[in-house]
Amino acid sequence: MKRFLLDRRTWILGGVAAAGVVVGIVGWGGFHTAMEMTNTLDFCVSCHEMKSTVYEEYKKSVHFKNASGVRAVCSDCHVPRAWGPKVVAKVMATNDLLEHLKGSLDTTEKFESERLRLARSVWAKMKASDSRECRNCHGFDAMDFHKQKPAAATQMQKAAQTGGTCIDCHKGIAHKLPDMTAGWKTMFASLKAAAATASPKAGETVYTLETVPFTIDKPDGDAGAPAGRILGGTAVTVLARDGDAARVRVSGWQQQGVERMLYARQGKRIFSVLMTPAVTDKVEHAQSMVDPDTGQTWTEGTIDVWIPAKGLVADGRKLWEYGEDLYVSTCTVCHSSPEVAHYSANEWIGVLNSMKQQISLDDEQYRFLQKYLQLHAKDTGGTTH
Repeated sequence: MKRFLLDRRTWILGGVAAAGVVVGIVGWGGFHTAMEMTNTLDFCVSCHEMKSTVYEEYKKSVHFKNASGVRAVCSDCHVPRAWGPKVVAKVMATNDLLEHLKGSLDTTEKFESERLRLARSVWAKMKASDSRECRNCHGFDAMDFHKQKPAAATQMQKAAQTGGTCIDCHKGIAHKLPDMTAGWKTMFASLKAAAATASPKAGETVYTLETVPFTIDKPDGDAGAPAGRILGGTAVTVLARDGDAARVRVSGWQQQGVERMLYARQGKRIFSVLMTPAVTDKVEHAQSMVDPDTGQTWTEGTIDVWIPAKGLVADGRKLWEYGEDLYVSTCTVCHSSPEVAHYSANEWIGVLNSMKQQISLDDEQYRFLQKYLQLHAKDTGGTTH
């Protein structure tokens, strides 16, 4: 009897183990099948959010149809091949199903309003993975640079040497680029609306959002021609208020021989105030010094002027976030943008000017962008005032 019970127990345990193996195989097979099924092009475009937008764009791209007849589908670019990262990607993708059920992007208008945010999210993931999925097919070591167009070969070799990654230069390779200006334009509109209703008080430090004219004396009716201009992004200290006018103090440095300009930093050509010749003597001077690198004499000074009280920004953090978005949106469409602290304040003038023909900014926006870069350069410590 005892032997019978032992044999029975052995058979039961063996049966359970065998059943476990079968269930494991079936479960694993089912899981693997589901993983592969969700990698197909048909699955990816099965919801109308994708089919009516990015799928139509993809069909016009070289990844869909090309001379060699090789096609890269959605999962080739958006799903990792390695098991661990793939599972993570699939789990994260469940949020897309939730948003689909909520109808977050169920109209073309909704999708377009989110296109920039969605694109930036994907670009950030690709950047973080060093364009891992792109490199499944493309590699610098497999490129024959002599068979590429000269401009492409130059950029490719530069990227290979400096650690550049595919998505730095190839945004929009398979889908329509979003309106890259939408982000900073919205931020600017918000800043301008807030500035229009702001009421800065004496003692506060605020910033000009755009270039503003100033007078030396308090405006009284028609103030006539301005005595100069304060450029956008300049910190000013409010001294007094009188109706819609504010008396403010601007601090900076003058270079000998260029007294009409007040610069934000000594030795740095960061433009803050442009004065007419008649008012340069209104600057109150402090210490002077000779720049050891250039031999130029610089004098610290302040000037007190009257400007419109409306149009001043109190939140410096939001102001420079606008500058950051302006830079990222403007300078990452064609290539990777260098770190802001890669260049000095004076170097940024030439670097930005070399790209001026490739960007679409008006003079006011261009000047603000330059000032943002200069105030966050490697020799200004990233501070803003």
